[in-house]
Amino acid sequence: MKKDIHPQYNENTKVTCSCGNTFEVGSTVETIHVEVCSACHPFYTGTAKFIDTAGRVDKFQEKVRKAQEMRKKKEK
Repeated sequence: MKKDIHPQYNENTKVTCSCGNTFEVGSTVETIHVEVCSACHPFYTGTAKFIDTAGRVDKFQEKVRKAQEMRKKKEK
């Protein structure tokens, strides 16, 4: 490995989220500012809302049901 070509690695880089949460990680940057972290992201906090726009899931399930019916008719 060549000397003096790699950036300085910091063991205790402070990460600050917009929600106020702070934690430390290893990085080549001294400080990191993020907008969303695991403490405030809806997926990790359990407040995520899955919206079925225009009934897409229902339409897909209907197509699958029809395909299964057609397959049964062809087998007979």
